[in-house]
Amino acid sequence: MKVEQYIDELIRREGGYVDHPADRGGPTNWGITEQVARAYGYGGRMQDMPQSVARQIYLERYWTQPRFHLVNDLSAAVAEELLDTGVNMGTGVAVRFLQRALNVLNLEGRIYPDIAVDGAIGRMTLAALQAYLAHRGKDGHVVLLRALNAQQGARYIEIAEGRPSQEAFLHGWFLHRVA
Repeated sequence: MKVEQYIDELIRREGGYVDHPADRGGPTNWGITEQVARAYGYGGRMQDMPQSVARQIYLERYWTQPRFHLVNDLSAAVAEELLDTGVNMGTGVAVRFLQRALNVLNLEGRIYPDIAVDGAIGRMTLAALQAYLAHRGKDGHVVLLRALNAQQGARYIEIAEGRPSQEAFLHGWFLHRVA
């Protein structure tokens, strides 16, 4: 799939302008927080932010910078999951989920060596992903996605346990983000 399709899905899921009092990100539009919009040069009212601005931010901050486009070359499904998790939890968190999963799915280093869990897509992470998928085939994609979603779900529960105000979002997170 193409990143434009992933972004279409994100925007559909995120919807338009929201300013929920429990949302620590503050006002958002198309899933982009005010802080991020400002960092990317948008100076207008958040309610008026065009979808095109959100699309450009998604492409640059949540796709190209974390190098998810390179993951997409190996697994479209994994790249799309990383994008979605990265938007909601931060790209470093999404990559650490991937790296942790790859480290426990390598059969104690027999398929490929453990990699650093540093939150950055580099040569070793890509090599590990490629080796894992080559070893496991089609089932590898399914298992890896389940491992990513399991970590994501556990993190949502930890967030809500640590900050009860975030329980307002838990149902939606599980409904729309944890497959």
